[in-house]
Amino acid sequence: MDHNTPIAIIGAGLGGLAAAIRLKQAGYRNFSIFEKANRVGGTWAQNTYPGCSCDVPVALYQFSFAPAIHWTNTFPSAPEMQIYCEQLVAQFELGAHLKLGCEVTSAVWADANTHWLVTTADGATQVAGAIISALGQLNRPLIPKFDGQGEFKGATMHSAAWDHSVDMKGKRVGVIGSAASAVQLIPEVAKIAGRLTVFQRTPNYVGPRGDRKINPSEVALLMTNPVAAMDLGNRQRQLIFDNAEGFFWQAFSWTPEGRAAYSDLARSHLEHQIDDDVLRAKLTPDYPIGCKRFLFADNFYPALCLSHVELETAEIAAFDQTGIMTSDGIHHDLDVIIYATGFVASDWQWSMQVEGRASTTLDEVWRDGPQAYLGITTTGFPNFFMIYGPHTNLGHNSITFMIERQIDYIVAACDGLKARGAKVMDVTLAAQTAFFDTLQTQLAYTVWADPSCNSWYKNAKGEITQNWAGNCEDYAEAVKNVIWEDYVLG
Repeated sequence: MDHNTPIAIIGAGLGGLAAAIRLKQAGYRNFSIFEKANRVGGTWAQNTYPGCSCDVPVALYQFSFAPAIHWTNTFPSAPEMQIYCEQLVAQFELGAHLKLGCEVTSAVWADANTHWLVTTADGATQVAGAIISALGQLNRPLIPKFDGQGEFKGATMHSAAWDHSVDMKGKRVGVIGSAASAVQLIPEVAKIAGRLTVFQRTPNYVGPRGDRKINPSEVALLMTNPVAAMDLGNRQRQLIFDNAEGFFWQAFSWTPEGRAAYSDLARSHLEHQIDDDVLRAKLTPDYPIGCKRFLFADNFYPALCLSHVELETAEIAAFDQTGIMTSDGIHHDLDVIIYATGFVASDWQWSMQVEGRASTTLDEVWRDGPQAYLGITTTGFPNFFMIYGPHTNLGHNSITFMIERQIDYIVAACDGLKARGAKVMDVTLAAQTAFFDTLQTQLAYTVWADPSCNSWYKNAKGEITQNWAGNCEDYAEAVKNVIWEDYVLG
């Protein structure tokens, strides 16, 4: 493998773009970025619901090698993140490598030729010596099944497939869900809906977000004194990063003092913003903090206090032509239903079929739960690398940090193959199993392993296959070097 080896990057979200940038900087030129959408951005192109924004401070969420100055708030909006993705393409001249509107449907490994055959939806094929999958974990909208669902005559949409043609002004709107996307879109929908009913299955821990406008003087500093601004930015970034790292050990590991402190933070935020005792009780979680994603929002609770907004906690019994019937026998008349119900994540079925050695597919190998060495490679699938793969999700810091470390590892692996005169690397089953077993042992000491904790982080067998077991610095250390003894070369 050398700098002329064709490399296929699947997905033009942040992960795919960053992989392309780092490959180019490392001297690789023969790479293509396949993207099924007609523009780059990934999740930021897909999610266009009102109020959509990043729940990680922009100081951490932008790449360390590509800081930007166009941010208007400390937590960037989805449109700003989309602009950032487009800026990455322009700044690093990736346009010639992009294949937009080009969905990869399959990738098949050919042992005899030591390459992948990539097929797209239009039937075209391309040979690749390596694949970098940047499809991520959260890109397939989940819509739960309900009796009579197809009978509803009004408009329906998922938060990740927002229908901007639907006019909700003065309408009766129902939102199913109250988690990460819901706490962002509900305050915006409440501004225009005639009546808004929020159907909540499980309350969440919510803390203050503390978003603020970025002062023009801060931007002026960036423009007039870039060196000083960069130094200040790095110090601020490190402070925010360190605070986020501490959050893992305090809220997710079995640290009673830390969990109590963050539980008090969420409780105080709830009590400060909700005066009504009945409503407050409905919004109080009965499970350990950290079990589900900790949310940050300043305007979610106030929206629920509006006179035309109702929080419904009775179970949804059935749909009919005009709305939703709940288990308490109450019918909710609705014109629009919004699913803020998240994504299909735990089963790890991608939109493309990946066939490795011995004609074995990734779906078959991962049927009972995914296993990926360092979250990057899987045995039996040579030269197949993943960004934001299994075992690398976070609940406390920025995924962009993890992405950068994964890309560094992948580039080092490609360089290492060249240095060793090899074309192929395939992680051994022993190394993969040892990694997975160690990870599960470490995860057993986190709140996610609590029997009372049910979340998308677990699969049907109760294994925690989504999340990393430590903080980001631990992961950086784990992927710092390629341990070549864990791979079979060819």
